[in-house]
Amino acid sequence: MKSTFALIRTTAGTSPVATALGLAVLAGLFLFPSFVQSPYTLHIMILFFLSTIQGEAWNIIGGYTGQYSIGHVAYFGAGAYTTMILMQYKQIPPWYGMLAGIGVALVVSLIIGSICFRLQGPYFVLASIAVAEIMRLSAINLKDITNGAEGILITEIPVFKIGNTVVTDFLSKVPFYYIGLVIALVTILVTWMVQNSKLGYYFQAIREDQDAAHSLGISLPIYKNIALALSAVFTSLSGSFYAVYIGYIDPSTVLNLDISVQIVLVCIIGGIGTIWGPVIGAMVLVPLSEALRSDLIAEMIFKTGLTSEGSAIGTFLKENLAHAHALIYGILVVVVILFMPDGVLGWVKKLTVQKGRG
Repeated sequence: MKSTFALIRTTAGTSPVATALGLAVLAGLFLFPSFVQSPYTLHIMILFFLSTIQGEAWNIIGGYTGQYSIGHVAYFGAGAYTTMILMQYKQIPPWYGMLAGIGVALVVSLIIGSICFRLQGPYFVLASIAVAEIMRLSAINLKDITNGAEGILITEIPVFKIGNTVVTDFLSKVPFYYIGLVIALVTILVTWMVQNSKLGYYFQAIREDQDAAHSLGISLPIYKNIALALSAVFTSLSGSFYAVYIGYIDPSTVLNLDISVQIVLVCIIGGIGTIWGPVIGAMVLVPLSEALRSDLIAEMIFKTGLTSEGSAIGTFLKENLAHAHALIYGILVVVVILFMPDGVLGWVKKLTVQKGRG
């Protein structure tokens, strides 16, 4: 808890008002389920925590170390499948399956890193995509282990006990809310610790100039592998958490490259290489994704009177807007790159500096 307070003071600023505001937000997040019982609202918050975990995890390798991965779904799927397979076929509780998933993701990351990080250029990007695709095809074809394209469904999660005391039975979304919140806070804390440590300085030196970092005695393969391993651990953890929360996985839901794209988008939109960038990116992307999925954007357009639901344009929007997430994401990325190249966080900081000078 002391480290959490230090994180709030360091990232929110030294102002007592800023520190008090950070503590109030943290307290509000922990008390949130006490005042909001809506399952749908809790679901959105859980998705927000998941997106934050994934963004912070990718940021360690992509934002701080400058090694861009488009295949992080491989680690996400490794955690999801390991946890679900152990729970379905071996009756191993998910909290142990999560640890096994981390182990699998670490092995995969070290294999890929040991091969690709000795080379410079786009090899790691291409290898990350290839590994994700190999894992997806393996999940489809290894039917005896993964149940193939049919996926794995769990209908009951074992109760969590400490001794003979039942802590939670997972019958509501509240336990998942708190688990997601704690994992998200731990991921943010680890990112802060990395950024403010010698390890983080090595990562950033590699990002800025690999040749200069190497000339200073920084071992590029070793520190790139460390960054990838840290990133894989939390991405795998998010995959395990997602699988247990949803209760069903298949190759198209946990090994789809769209997930990798969304993870990268969270960081691009919020601000790559910053602690709070992925949090802000998740605050933008999760509501947008949900609005597209539920046709909320189309309904808002109809209510504003821009077009009627019965018109040709209205019919087109109603039938296609919910499936146009890739197009919307693409437009959003173009807007961010053109007008906010450092993400929303960088744009806000720039406005604050300009206002201070004015």
